Amino acid sequence: MSKRVVITGLGVSAPNGVGIPAFTNSLRNSLSGIRHDSQLEELQFSCQIAGQPPISDELKLEYFTELELRGFNSTGILYGVIAGIEAWKNAGLSIENNEEPDWDSGTIFGSGTSGIDKFRESIYKIDELQVRRLGSTVVAQTMNSGISAYLGGKLGLGNQVTTNSSACATGTEAIMMAYDRIQAGQAKRILAGSTGDSGPYIWAGFDALRVCSSKYNDTPEQGSRPMSASAAGFVPGSGAGALVIEDLESALERGATIYAEILGGNVNSGGQRGNGSMTAPNSTAVQRCITDAIQNAGISATDIDAINGHLTATTKDSLEIENWTKALDRKGTNFPYINSLKSMTGHCLSAAGSIESVATVLQLHEGFLFGNTNCEDLHPEITALIDASKVPLKTIDKNLNIIAKASFGFGDVNACIIFKKFENLYE
Repeated sequence: MSKRVVITGLGVSAPNGVGIPAFTNSLRNSLSGIRHDSQLEELQFSCQIAGQPPISDELKLEYFTELELRGFNSTGILYGVIAGIEAWKNAGLSIENNEEPDWDSGTIFGSGTSGIDKFRESIYKIDELQVRRLGSTVVAQTMNSGISAYLGGKLGLGNQVTTNSSACATGTEAIMMAYDRIQAGQAKRILAGSTGDSGPYIWAGFDALRVCSSKYNDTPEQGSRPMSASAAGFVPGSGAGALVIEDLESALERGATIYAEILGGNVNSGGQRGNGSMTAPNSTAVQRCITDAIQNAGISATDIDAINGHLTATTKDSLEIENWTKALDRKGTNFPYINSLKSMTGHCLSAAGSIESVATVLQLHEGFLFGNTNCEDLHPEITALIDASKVPLKTIDKNLNIIAKASFGFGDVNACIIFKKFENLYE
């Protein structure tokens, strides 16, 4: 018999809130974390606004020693360690310096690019013939698995410790990988999540692709406009989200708080065939990912109360809504509620799926649906498919039972998870 899989811990480093209390407050009150970025302006980017978690030097010292911070220059690892350790402590798990690793616990923590600022710093030193002055932590900060390696060491994890990477689907995929491992009985708990570096060397390529918003540089909080008729491209963001995914039996045994249950999900690829490409989704694959996730979760499409979409504020938003209507066979007033966190954080790239999953679980656990900001002028292509009432503009207090969370990434890759409000069927 396959195991039930639940979420017992949450952590976040988001542009609109570092730590679960601040992040929850921002969700409920539609607080944006998008700001003007003077460095992007100096470098003559078209888009000069971005979302970055506000991390103080004092906060860094709560998670890293002064020795670890010497020569440290990897924002992705910084965000991921803060979110990951918060989730671990939030789950009621201790951090002990035992001789033996914790064989029952592991981490699957995704990343897009690790330590790009450290790479840049190192390249300059190499070109200046200063190889010996690189320092001893360059490899750990710049290898893609740096984030899982840091978390594995800080928490003494003895089960699988790895990093996945699937563009914007990374975080959602990491949670599904953790779910699969726990359901198969190969681990009791996995710290799952993803992180994304910040800064111009991450975001420049997207600016060059002309997919970023450049019309709202003077009004940053209005810049990210998913599903809006006046959307002008996505706003780059960064951060990390983390969830402790656990076997229900283990969670009940130790009296853990249970935030939600994972019923199932699916990951797939459109193979860059049909209407899919490196940068565009294959609609057939997107719809199949959703329908297969529903089947894997053992529910029907009518059971879904709300969707936390990928919805980036690009021309593909209306196509995403169309794919949902076809996959669920629901439209108009029969469509579930739908929202996009990116209106408040920007598109956090490899961190997006995990941060948005944390937001999804908080909505289930606390009984609310956050509003879509900057969406008063809902795109007419979307209103032709679903009723405007299904795109709330303000927070609604509502007890939701099932929310579907999906992420779609460059390379034509897709991931969808079905989260459910927890009910203890054992009682």
